[in-house]
Amino acid sequence: MTDNEPLVRADGVTVCHGSRLVLEGVDLRIAPGEIVTLIGPNGSGKTTLVRVLLGLLRPGEGRVRRRRGLRIGYVPQRIHVEPTLPLTVGGFLGLGVRTGRASHRAALAEVGVGHLLDEPVQYVSGGEFQRVLLARALLREPDLLVLDEPAQGVDVGGQRELYRLIARLRAERGCAVLMVSHDLHLVMAATDRVICLNGHVCCRGEPEQVSGHPEYQRLFGPLDREFALYTHDHDSAHAAGTGEERRPAE
Repeated sequence: MTDNEPLVRADGVTVCHGSRLVLEGVDLRIAPGEIVTLIGPNGSGKTTLVRVLLGLLRPGEGRVRRRRGLRIGYVPQRIHVEPTLPLTVGGFLGLGVRTGRASHRAALAEVGVGHLLDEPVQYVSGGEFQRVLLARALLREPDLLVLDEPAQGVDVGGQRELYRLIARLRAERGCAVLMVSHDLHLVMAATDRVICLNGHVCCRGEPEQVSGHPEYQRLFGPLDREFALYTHDHDSAHAAGTGEERRPAE
């Protein structure tokens, strides 16, 4: 691929789980430096498509091409940490990667939670833990950040700050971002382009275009513009925007 070509390109991707058709004829492009949001209801195939793009799942039909040497940082939808495991945030960042304490401290500071380096990972809040996962993805120096439901478990104020952080990371690092969400209401101000998925691509385009598309409105209803405006423009007093609810030991 040349520098003008997409980081990732999917053509005609079709996936079946047994006799069930999960994805059919999906095309997708992610250009350098852009933020793309993949939306759709539960069961629409979003996570399956991400697995195909990451090379974790082979499509039954179609093709995925990734730029040679592409570095991907991935933040999963959920991850379970055994509550009895004596593991600090710094120790968690070091699992399976060849990075040191200084790199861990810098990555955590970049996402606004540098103070958590020596904290037990089980006792950080939901919003803080999402930032820890993001810091871990940044340790790969990614060309593409893939974020599967990054705002899951984060309060509204924390979501607002998280999307601002993602936009800042894109601007400062020049990386592209693929976000997965089930709700355009929360991400419309933080994305360049939207792909609405429900087993196939229902519609695509800029957020305003997609929110007015009949297929989008059939799936989600009319966009609540007042809520979207509140989410991204209303000042709220949340500590470092990371959410106040703590993650209890399980």
